[in-house]
Formats: sequence, C-alpha cells, structure tokens
Amino acid sequence: MFYRIRVKDYIRVPPSDFDKPIEEAVRNQAKAMYRGFVSKDMGIVVTVADIVKIGEGTIIPGDGAAYYETEFDLITLKLELKEVVNSFVMDITNFGAFLALGPIDGMVHISQTMDDYVSFSKEKALHGKEKKRTLKVGDIVRAEVIAVSYKDIANPKIGLTMRRKGLGKLEWIQEDLKIGETEQKKKKK
Repeated sequence: MFYRIRVKDYIRVPPSDFDKPIEEAVRNQAKAMYRGFVSKDMGIVVTVADIVKIGEGTIIPGDGAAYYETEFDLITLKLELKEVVNSFVMDITNFGAFLALGPIDGMVHISQTMDDYVSFSKEKALHGKEKKRTLKVGDIVRAEVIAVSYKDIANPKIGLTMRRKGLGKLEWIQEDLKIGETEQKKKKK
C-alpha cells in the first residue's frame, strides 16, 4: 500500500545550489537524499511529495553548505502480508515469475503461479499441464503478498502467490468466474 508520511530532517544544500530559489534547492536535495531509501518502518520511498516547512539555514564551518531543518511529505510503498496487488510479469525464469510492484519487484515461485503442474519453456513462459494455461512476460496478473523481508535492507524481498481463488492472470480469473456461474446455474436446475 502507498502511504504519505510526514518527515522532519536537516537537508544539506551545497553552495552550487545557492543561486536557486530555496524551496527548489531543498526539494532537489531532499529527493536526491531519499531516492531509493528503504526502511522496515516506512517501506520504500517513491518520491518527495511536498515541502511543508523550511527553517532557517545554518552553515557548518569547514563544510560551506547550508543545512535547513525541513518538514516534508514522502510517498512510500510498504507492502503488507495478505495485500492483493495488480501487476504485470516483467520476467520469467525456471524458478518463477518476477512482477513489477512500483519501485520494487516481487517474485512468484513457480509452485505459486497456478494450481497445476507447471513447466518452464525456453520461450520464457510457464505452462500448466492439465488446464493448459500459460504465463508469459507482459501478462497482467493479480497476486497476494505472502512474504516481506527487510533482512537485507538494500534489497528487500517480496514473495507472492497466485494460487488462491481470485488471483492469477486476469484472463484466468474471468474463466474461473464463468465456470463458477455455469456451475451455479446447473445446481439451480
């Protein structure tokens, strides 16, 4: 889920930016400072949304840069367990599929792609044996978050599944809904 988080920090503005309007210089430095920032509490920073307040600048002897106490809003992505996400398949390997989740990728292990025996083909696709379903790069999918790890803070890991009802490639979900409707009609007769 995306969050808007208010942060207060000291932003360093180098002398090379002193000719710029203060808000522009502070915004640029805050964006550079927080770009790609990852924390277990905040998640992954997507961008600096708004500069709320800029305090007086302080110059540190020997540095030459100005430091501004700044209050600003960050947009972050923090995925939670059981969260359902819509995405597309970026890559397929012999062990699973990688999905784009904004600033990070998630991985669906081959055993979690579909409720079927799955094999990998040289065309970078996963094929189901019984249902004859295929998953390939570019497919639009719905998946559920089953694991979130910040063990390596520079490279968080997101584990996903597509095996539960209502998950998978969007075409599969539509097929399953039609099958369910047909079965319901048969039961009513």
